[in-house]
Amino acid sequence: MSASDEGNAAAAGYAPHPYVGGRTAVLRALAAWRMRWPGAPRVIVLTGNPGSGRSRLLTGFLMMCDPGYRKQLPLDDLDPATVPPDLPAPAVPSPAGRTAAQLLWLISDHFGLNADHTDDIFTELATREESVTIVVPDVDQAGPVRAANEPVRVVQDVLKPLAATETVQLLADVPRELAAELAGALPRGQVQIIDLDEAEWADPKGLVLHAETALTPEAGAPELPYTTDPSARRALAEAIAARADGNRLTVQLAAQSLLMQPDGFDPADASLLPGSVGEALDLHARRLGADPQTLRLLLAPLAFAEGEGLPVQLWGALANAVAGRDMSQDLADGMLLAAPFIQPVEASPDEDDDADEDEDEDGPEGGAADDSSAGADAGRTLLRLMHPGLAEEIRSALPDARDAQTKIAMALLEAVPQQDWSKADPYIRDHLAAHTLDAGLLPQLLTDPGLFAHADPVTMRAAIEAVPLEQLGAPARTYLRTAPLLTRSQAPAELRAAFLESAFVEDGLAPYAEALHTLGFTLPWRTLWSVPLVGVRAVTTGSLPPQGGDGATADAAGGPDGTTAAQAPDGATAQIPDGVTPGSAQPGGPVPASGTAAPRPVAAFVVPEGTPGSRTVPRPDGDDSEGEGRALLLHDLLRPEYVDADPAQVQLPSEQAQTAAPFGLSRGADYLRVWARADQEVVAALLSDTPFTGADLSPDGVLVVATARGVTARQILATPPPATPTVPAQRTGTADSDASDGLEGDHS
Repeated sequence: MSASDEGNAAAAGYAPHPYVGGRTAVLRALAAWRMRWPGAPRVIVLTGNPGSGRSRLLTGFLMMCDPGYRKQLPLDDLDPATVPPDLPAPAVPSPAGRTAAQLLWLISDHFGLNADHTDDIFTELATREESVTIVVPDVDQAGPVRAANEPVRVVQDVLKPLAATETVQLLADVPRELAAELAGALPRGQVQIIDLDEAEWADPKGLVLHAETALTPEAGAPELPYTTDPSARRALAEAIAARADGNRLTVQLAAQSLLMQPDGFDPADASLLPGSVGEALDLHARRLGADPQTLRLLLAPLAFAEGEGLPVQLWGALANAVAGRDMSQDLADGMLLAAPFIQPVEASPDEDDDADEDEDEDGPEGGAADDSSAGADAGRTLLRLMHPGLAEEIRSALPDARDAQTKIAMALLEAVPQQDWSKADPYIRDHLAAHTLDAGLLPQLLTDPGLFAHADPVTMRAAIEAVPLEQLGAPARTYLRTAPLLTRSQAPAELRAAFLESAFVEDGLAPYAEALHTLGFTLPWRTLWSVPLVGVRAVTTGSLPPQGGDGATADAAGGPDGTTAAQAPDGATAQIPDGVTPGSAQPGGPVPASGTAAPRPVAAFVVPEGTPGSRTVPRPDGDDSEGEGRALLLHDLLRPEYVDADPAQVQLPSEQAQTAAPFGLSRGADYLRVWARADQEVVAALLSDTPFTGADLSPDGVLVVATARGVTARQILATPPPATPTVPAQRTGTADSDASDGLEGDHS
């Protein structure tokens, strides 16, 4: 079908689509695709210039695909060839603000797929008996960070594999620079590119109707000679459409401009009508007696805004920064000047759960809600430009867009009171990383543990992932490793700080961990040490008796119940890092003296036989089972040093000590909870991105946890409430899991 068919449809007396107002040729092609008409392509790639009307067209088409919405449309008055059959609504996963991985898991959830990895999603779809229909709109808006260029990943990682899946009928709205790449992955007969700016799909009459509708009093236009007189209105609409070169956004801006400020406009003077989005800006400024460059400088901060929009209170400072001068008077006088191009929006009270989900390649990980950042803008007014094409025009016309972004980033950083991120504007906290990424300055920013803790982990992670790994410093790499856990846990800033504190210790960045204890957070723990041992099967806490004196005679006697740490379950494969030897606090360091009067608290790790520094535990009498032997490796409980001692000397806590301990421990597959015995309140919650292989809690509140990555000890910092002296504290309900994998079970 070609553009000439538009005239044929009108001649037949069909009404235009009430929302689209034309586009008969494209709607016919989309309807044929939806009904799988013989010869229709399985995949359609919809594209065009910014402002060509792709989003509006797709919205109008989806109205006719939704069984509920169809009832509200005058379908009998429309061209029957433009109306898709009455079928179940297609899946419409929106990529706006999402990463490619998030988009894939959204599709997986919609179809109820049994997928553990993203690759499984395509396999599951390919094996379905019935084909599925998927419409992906607004790919140009993908990603939580604009400069991260997420649309490219969406095309490569989502749309191309979907298009190659024979059971998928796909319609995708993509930027022109990516359309050929998507279409080129398929045989010619299976795919069709519909470029709304090509003559084949042009809709000049629909463009006139679009302009004419915007000029009617019913649409809010003031009563003027060229809005109330149908013939004058039609003539002006035709003139606007003729100058707009097929661009819907240009038509819209032209109409809004002249209706907001009709003074100085002569409908007979075609030179006052814009031929592009840029001309719409400049003509509007000149008609109001302003410098076009002033208007562009006022709008520049909004053109670079991230997320839902820019808070009103930040606009002035950022305009000053971009212009390099005081723009306060221009801003005060320029509200009418800027009004046609700005859309105020009230920040949503809650971030969209799907938009904030952070999914890894290995599977869905939940949302990233945060009481200090996500949704922190709720209830206040944000400003954004009324169309992404307008923002693109303003950015591209700046002499040095990166320099402008650098100035914005520096102004945002300077607006943080005393560089205290807890007092920073939520927009600055959550989006400074995106601005510095666009300015090429992000690696320099990634040294502040306070920012790591306070910033929205979805946007922070997306920004960091856009930087080549070799450009990132050690703190940024630690953050990147921890980010999936931060988003999966839906952790508020304080809990994010706790997870990062442990991660910094694990990666040998103790000063960064210590800094988090000085920033006003009430952290649930202090990480004492971490060793990168893999394969630890179980852990337990205990103590070595005092060396020498009376205590030496009881070394082998074990605990009060006759139990020693040597009575251990089988181990697994383990490995000591190069340069770290049992008994050393640092690689090659000395063995501290342990000749003290008090027992020495230790942790015992179950490791494979032959692990350097470990002691083999003899098999029980009569045990002739096959498999690896078992061994124990001792580590000081409070300090980062291995202990060279006989595991048989380790005494486990007595039943009395366990009962009197202020805290208890509950365990699930990938989480731990420490709770106060007195009131059963949870005082610390720990999640892991790898399964726990062992965990134990000492009577004095040191939590030792083993995962596939290693073993880490955390001192619980909460002060437990006093126990009621007359009624012993009892834990109600059932534990989250069975006993710990410690050598003697859960010491809670």
